[in-house]
Amino acid sequence: MLYLFDIFGPLVHKATMTQDKLPETSSSAAVVLASRADDAAFATTLAKGLVVLEAFKAGTTSLGNMELSILTGLPRPTVARLTHTLAELGYLRYDADRAKYCVGARTLRMAHPLLAEMQFRQVARPMMQELAQSVRGTVSIGLLDATSMIYVETARSGDVGPHVPDIGMPIPVVMTAMGRAAAATLPQTDAALLEQRLASEDAELWSAFREKYRAGLVQCASRGFCTCWGEYMASIHAVAAPLFHARETGRSFSINCGIPAFRLQPGQLEGEIGPRIAALADSIRAIVGATGPATATQQQNKKRARK
Repeated sequence: MLYLFDIFGPLVHKATMTQDKLPETSSSAAVVLASRADDAAFATTLAKGLVVLEAFKAGTTSLGNMELSILTGLPRPTVARLTHTLAELGYLRYDADRAKYCVGARTLRMAHPLLAEMQFRQVARPMMQELAQSVRGTVSIGLLDATSMIYVETARSGDVGPHVPDIGMPIPVVMTAMGRAAAATLPQTDAALLEQRLASEDAELWSAFREKYRAGLVQCASRGFCTCWGEYMASIHAVAAPLFHARETGRSFSINCGIPAFRLQPGQLEGEIGPRIAALADSIRAIVGATGPATATQQQNKKRARK
């Protein structure tokens, strides 16, 4: 597998490598902007422009300057200068008839270099599609980004219900199987830092889901996957498995499978689909030469082999 590791090396790490800390970033540019008031090296104007861009989300794709001012907390004259500049550069598009801005096509260029580094996505996708078709659901890979997961690859079959994952879509770490499985890839110190961040950014959400989040980590360690019974979206039940933590980049990945609850038979999620998503994660790691977190079952098998 040496030649495969040479190809995919920047994306994966070996257990013997040193552990990195989580990047000191937050879930949004707005939070970072608020915390860097006394940092002379911090480019405030640039940060404000990114705050404006982050205000555009699915469902709010067209926004005027006043709406952006309300959403971002920035003064309207500041927003007007920023939106004009972003539109001139192609990152926003101005609709003169409606006096509103939309995200411009140039923003897609920003994502391509990051996605291009994740070559394992192309390797994984046929296997993901096969599982998605088999269980009539969705199978997706997510990247940990502070307290969110970002979809970086997805496959689905037909009608999968109200939640249709798409590349670039964020979902919360604490409420989802995908987030809990990604957290399970982290070194112990980094996992503790993530918990601190989850608690500080939304204490109420952390209090509500802390026990389920930690139970998910335990499930990943013992069975190689964790479950989510509609905690994020009531009509969708999901399982997820850790993929790997890339030492060089500090990126952590997991893979999930979501299925409309009405399609599931009693015991199917944990008894059939969970083991299948864990096996898929194993297959992806084997192909790209990655090392994932060892489960209790794997550790027991190794002990038996040594006897």
